[in-house]
Amino acid sequence: GLDLTRAMLARAQPRRAKLDLELVQGDSQRLPFRDGGFDVAVLHLILAIVPDPVLALQETARVVKPGGRVLVLDKFLRAGQCAPLRRALSPLAARVATRLDVVFEEVLAAVEGLELVGDEPALARGWFRRIELIKAA
Repeated sequence: GLDLTRAMLARAQPRRAKLDLELVQGDSQRLPFRDGGFDVAVLHLILAIVPDPVLALQETARVVKPGGRVLVLDKFLRAGQCAPLRRALSPLAARVATRLDVVFEEVLAAVEGLELVGDEPALARGWFRRIELIKAA
């Protein structure tokens, strides 16, 4: 488990229970892990809050083995989706916590080596999407 702040890692500590899980402080845009070190990476509500979602996804692709999977859950617009209210509120929401105007297809197009294998609406009438990617072998 990775987080930028010690405070969030401390909150996660009691929740890890009996899981074989190491908690690491680090930046998702500069992952402190070696290339190809993971079979699976989970990006849970991260791509819409980081300053550069493309860089975060590139870093994730770097640390996942060929044939490995990247699982993403976040709020994304779909390519071509107007969503004027979400786009208008995004600058304010980004100052507080999260962006509402990230188009996942644009982020993925800027990252080499990842292929989309699943994309389903998850919560809030499709505002959240459950996405599965595979890294090219």
